[in-house]
Amino acid sequence: MSDCNTRIIAPSVLASDWAMLKSEIERANQSGADWIHLDVMDGLFVENISFGPQFVGAVRPHTELTLDVHLMITHPDRYISQFVKAGSDRITVHVEAEHDIAATLQAIRDFGKQCGLALNPATPFDAVVPYLDQIDLLLVMTVVPGFGGQSFMEEEAMPKVCAARNYREEHGLSYHIEVDGGIEQETVHIAGENGANVMVAGTSLFGAEDMAGAITAMRG
Repeated sequence: MSDCNTRIIAPSVLASDWAMLKSEIERANQSGADWIHLDVMDGLFVENISFGPQFVGAVRPHTELTLDVHLMITHPDRYISQFVKAGSDRITVHVEAEHDIAATLQAIRDFGKQCGLALNPATPFDAVVPYLDQIDLLLVMTVVPGFGGQSFMEEEAMPKVCAARNYREEHGLSYHIEVDGGIEQETVHIAGENGANVMVAGTSLFGAEDMAGAITAMRG
């Protein structure tokens, strides 16, 4: 597992040109991306619908990078095996979803995969504290999940990122702290200063003419 103090850049496939999926993934590979981030939405937990396990399976043959799969779905526990079979390396589920959180995290681990836990902007940090010793990654949403192109919610999210960093240090843990939503050249450094090390970026990377240059700039 990467060091939790190393900055990791994870382009979000949601913002790519799906008609050119193979070449878009190859562009991320060649541009120096560390992980590939995939946002799964079910139309229930969030209002939007994106894609399911088959799409993850379509991405898998085109990259050896970590597939960082974020399940924005109501019953993530019902689909873990499908996303594992599709080629996910890490599966992140929401603390707000309808499931036994500890059991879901353990199920992901039982498949030999890394597990993550996500929380929405309106959810207090305390909601994830009971599970922080059970995860490889904490995802602090920096927008309301469901749609791309939103503005970075610094006031709501950054105190939680700071709290996550402090808790990790105080308890000798090693989870990554990931941010997702409104991440571009300015906000990536705000997130980094507050303690995030995994930066999920969609439009600012797949929409860039020079993705490699954009990734280099995000590394700071």
